[in-house]
Amino acid sequence: MQPMDLRGLSPAPVTAFTRDGEVDHEANAKLAKWLISIPGVKSLVILGHAGEGTFLTENERLALINTYAEAVDGAVPIIAGITGEGTKVAAEEAKKCAAAGATGALVYPNHGWLRFGFQKGAPQSRYKAIWEESGLQCILFQYPATTKANYDLDTQLDLATQEGVVATKNGVRDMKRWYTEIPELKKANPDLQILSCHDEWLLPTAFDVDGFLVGYGNIAPELLLDLLAAGKAQNYTEARKVFERLLPVTKAVYHRGSHMEGTVALKLGLVKRGVLDHATIREPLKNLGEKAEQEIFAAFDAAGIGQAQLLEAAE
Repeated sequence: MQPMDLRGLSPAPVTAFTRDGEVDHEANAKLAKWLISIPGVKSLVILGHAGEGTFLTENERLALINTYAEAVDGAVPIIAGITGEGTKVAAEEAKKCAAAGATGALVYPNHGWLRFGFQKGAPQSRYKAIWEESGLQCILFQYPATTKANYDLDTQLDLATQEGVVATKNGVRDMKRWYTEIPELKKANPDLQILSCHDEWLLPTAFDVDGFLVGYGNIAPELLLDLLAAGKAQNYTEARKVFERLLPVTKAVYHRGSHMEGTVALKLGLVKRGVLDHATIREPLKNLGEKAEQEIFAAFDAAGIGQAQLLEAAE
């Protein structure tokens, strides 16, 4: 197996819908082509939280994978969020995603674990079944420390050294654990690619990672790549400069009442940049209202983020 190279930015694109709520394959292909036209974008991670993946039917999910695979034409891997509850269900889901054109799997925890926690060994079995059934290269997804689906260090170490696992998307949002656990993961598997998904806390994690895997990558990929480059160079002054420029957008998109509101805000950001024509969402998401829309648009102006410059090349 040649591992996917994720040492850069991996946006987690939103799913574009038509105004009447159907998946808009033309708009999704347009978004995909724009993102991969930006040097440093290494993969596209679809069907996750930002992509409203669990709000789509199975047929819609598979058709969207196919649309993305055709749009990128092998330029970058397509990574699918695998969210099925049971281990067998998740493995079957992954097999279908691979047939539709996915290369990788962002493996979500069984969502029952969010409420009840997990039994020792269950995550390892989940990843093993997905890899063996589908051949999709797996990304270890570390949930926030405040959830019961958050993996302890021993579980992470087992997963990080398991066949088929090539990276970790870490969103622990607990810097004590970040500074303790990331070095241990690197020690256990030096080839494991460390990806931060701390959309709202990227600055403190930028100095320890190989890449960012974030929904934020939809709306400001150019600046996120600048931040990542500064972090890899251990240039705090430059990283802080990019962070400060992004801060109005970070606040408008992610410092909201619910992190789920960020998906709606991302779509509004893409409208502001001229990539999407409208910000249609699916229930249970709700529109943010005219005031929030104005605040988000004003934040892009404050950050000096204008129309997507490479859009014409993507069409």
